Amino acid sequence: MKKILTGLQPSGELTLGSLIGGISQTVKLQNEYESYIFVPDMHAITVRQDPKLLRERIRKNVALYLAAGIDPSKNIIYIQSENLYHANLSWVLECTTYMGEASRMTQFKEKSSKKDNVTVGLFTYPILMASDILLYDADYVPVGGDQKQHVELARDIAERFNKTYGDTFKIPEPLIRDVGFRIMDLQNPSSKMSKSSENTKGIIFLLDDEKTIRKKIMSAVTDSEGKVYYDTKNKPGISNLLSIYAALNDISVEKAEEQFKDYNYGNLKKEVSDTVVRVLLDIQDKYNKLINSSEIDEILDRGREVTNEIAKKKVEEVFDKIGFGR
Repeated sequence: MKKILTGLQPSGELTLGSLIGGISQTVKLQNEYESYIFVPDMHAITVRQDPKLLRERIRKNVALYLAAGIDPSKNIIYIQSENLYHANLSWVLECTTYMGEASRMTQFKEKSSKKDNVTVGLFTYPILMASDILLYDADYVPVGGDQKQHVELARDIAERFNKTYGDTFKIPEPLIRDVGFRIMDLQNPSSKMSKSSENTKGIIFLLDDEKTIRKKIMSAVTDSEGKVYYDTKNKPGISNLLSIYAALNDISVEKAEEQFKDYNYGNLKKEVSDTVVRVLLDIQDKYNKLINSSEIDEILDRGREVTNEIAKKKVEEVFDKIGFGR
């Protein structure tokens, strides 16, 4: 069985976009692949985090994964920082990566242009991401289009190391997510719904209450035409609502478009609200039963044990090939 690896940063509260664009697809993939899911808390500190809040979010992320349908019997679930081999391998890979390669990473250029005090970690985190992937010989890494470049970097690093030191790493492939369900900000539908956005009025968080969910959707920006159809260029707000409805009901956008062709915007928003509330309240009910349970710790203990054993073997092989130790 082929192996996939994926993770969601605990740098903010998980959103409806996180569910549709990431978690729900991982739920579908868990029946097709040997699946590794991790909480990349080390990546989160490329910008300063509140330690207490970060620790809370790590546990919340895991509980939300499980509540949303991630099956612990089909996935190895673990916390990145509980496996010291990620950082160990990352240093070796940094010494295998050229400055020009790292400098070309689009996300670094975009994020660094918006900040005054940019950390070295923001520059090198794609190499840590390569370590995350290569430690476990992942065949596929499910990513959005904005992360594809990082998987390509991991491929380049792996190929260079293999050429220099002999066959060591499997060359991973990006598994591009369905761009048809890219969920946008409800107040700014030209931008992706992001957990790090400063304005939360256009973001639906997975733990929002029913009243808040309905208010945010009913206040979603649309247009003045009054007709419901899918057109991301001219009708980004309406297209986003159709995408949300289609994704959560597991139907095509075309089918959703046909269903709502005679609706006004208010009725469309009500139907979308009903769907989002139904899905999220079910997740929240399961989450509330999990969050303080021993089940989460048992799952993470197992993940730590399994992944440390795998990663230890890989790092020992790498260290031996490059001449470390006695």
